[in-house]
Amino acid sequence: MKLIRHGSPGSERPGIILYDGSRADVSVFGEDYDEAFFGSNGLARLAGWLATGPSLPAVSDDIRLGPPICRPSKLVCIGLNYADHAAESGMKPPKEPVLFFKSTTAICGPFDNLILPGNKTDWEVELALVIGRRASYVTRECAMDYVAGYVLHNDYSEREFQVERGGQWCKGKGCDTFAPLGPFLATQDEIPDPNSLDLWLRVNGETIQQSNTRNFIFSVPEVVSYVSRFMTLLPGDVISTGTPSGVGLGFDPPRYLREGDIVELGIDGLGSSRQVATARKSVHV
Repeated sequence: MKLIRHGSPGSERPGIILYDGSRADVSVFGEDYDEAFFGSNGLARLAGWLATGPSLPAVSDDIRLGPPICRPSKLVCIGLNYADHAAESGMKPPKEPVLFFKSTTAICGPFDNLILPGNKTDWEVELALVIGRRASYVTRECAMDYVAGYVLHNDYSEREFQVERGGQWCKGKGCDTFAPLGPFLATQDEIPDPNSLDLWLRVNGETIQQSNTRNFIFSVPEVVSYVSRFMTLLPGDVISTGTPSGVGLGFDPPRYLREGDIVELGIDGLGSSRQVATARKSVHV
């Protein structure tokens, strides 16, 4: 299945993409795609319900798509998971996965505007996975049993905040609109091998990133198992698996986004998304 959520920010309704590519609303099923849904075998229950042939309202193509999951308890990211990206960042490939968090308030829809919080905002196309059931100390061999599906993620970064302001990476990773997810969540059966997917990113029509997840340092099952040793993963949680080379920080001189720039990205089987960079408006109290 391919799950979507549609509607205005904060008021999204659950839906699906049908086999012909059209969109349908499944609000009458009575559940959003949140922790309770994933944790109660919601995917199987939804599939069973759909098999009964319910009448589903169409969702017009001009209706906004939100993130395909309702705000998860956490969004965990894997840093430097491609050797070429580690090299362009001036770092050695890590011996263990590098972990950091993005704020869940950074999550937005796949076509929402990107708000620039500073002058050094960077892009990162990434494969993200969604946890399907509570996971703690999961073995690598069993890790895929805990994955509900996959989603396209752009791990935006404000490099000034991340690199120049000291402290931890989260300052440069959790800004509003810095985690567009979607356009849809594809369940595991839609993506036979997450460790062999082409991914790409363009800025203003120029291809900047192009790689394949076979270049992971740490594969999807390795990542799930590793993260679960340090924290309990709840149903609906997101793990983003890292970006390949081609980020703005890696250019000489570095290249960063400016107002009006258009960022497009995609992954095999997970569709594509598009964000337009906009300046943050001043707030006066």
